[in-house]
Amino acid sequence: MVHCFKTSLVGRQIVVSTDPDVNHFIFQQEGKLVQSCHGFLHKYLRNLILNLFGSESLKTKHVSEIEELTSKHLQLWSCQQPSVELKQAISTMIYDFTVRKLFSFLGCYSAFLDGLISFPLNIPGPAYWKCLQGHKDFLDVVLEEMNKAGTILSEQTALDLLFALPFAAFESASSAVVLALQYLQSNPLAQVELTQEHETILRERETKDSGITWKEYKSMTVTHMVNETIRLGNIVPAIFRKVVKDIEIKDYKIPAGWIILACTLAGRELNAGSKFFMGFGSVVRLCAGAEFVKLQISIFLHHLVTNYRWTVIKEGKAVGQPGLLLPDGFHVQILNKKFI
Repeated sequence: MVHCFKTSLVGRQIVVSTDPDVNHFIFQQEGKLVQSCHGFLHKYLRNLILNLFGSESLKTKHVSEIEELTSKHLQLWSCQQPSVELKQAISTMIYDFTVRKLFSFLGCYSAFLDGLISFPLNIPGPAYWKCLQGHKDFLDVVLEEMNKAGTILSEQTALDLLFALPFAAFESASSAVVLALQYLQSNPLAQVELTQEHETILRERETKDSGITWKEYKSMTVTHMVNETIRLGNIVPAIFRKVVKDIEIKDYKIPAGWIILACTLAGRELNAGSKFFMGFGSVVRLCAGAEFVKLQISIFLHHLVTNYRWTVIKEGKAVGQPGLLLPDGFHVQILNKKFI
């Protein structure tokens, strides 16, 4: 099987690679033998995003919120009979959560309205005081960065970022969940192992009514294997890099000035950021939202397999464009185990 071949696109010489070793090597050479047209800007934006969706922020702020939201929506979907179109439902859930994290003023809008017609008493507690409170969100951070002297963040780049973040979050997670359920229904053994893992977490929990902890999330070995479906539903199936110095790897020689198109869907291992699994990129270009998407999926699967039974009612053929399209939808019946 040919893993690399050369071609041309809009007059540029391009090497297309589906070789996991070559792709891993290319990512390791970021800023050395290869570069992105947006290399420095990507690093800059990545640091901004990590402040909101990085592991530390997720661990300390978002786990309980994501779990509460997931539990609420699963209960809602279980009442929608005979089925719910799952990809759209999950997309809407995650989109709403992400937008509120990016633009927190949406969540404070009712307080703002109440304060407009309240008695102007500026002490903690009353509606007027709540109306005046500042709520710093990601939009505030972006505006501050744009106003700094010598900033590289343009208005257009900021707009692109604010548009792309919610889309990337809901599209990746919703596609991965749909693919996971498709494969689980055709693999009963994997479904049993997944359920056992989450039932064990519940049994070993010291406080039965407490929510998922970061330690529990990190212990979900089988669940993280299920997260492998992210690779198949990736909204960025390939990444371009410009060769700045001649590259020789294996039997391939790639001259400086050429473009490499690394297909990240090709891989062999399951862990995000490992040598061959590139569902979230790799090395210095690991996606800043990787942990956020994995956490969303893991919490969803935890509540689904422990509290509900699900049956696929209707599933259409999946189409990759990039991203995952289901023209006929993915309709699932969700039933609460308490009422079965």
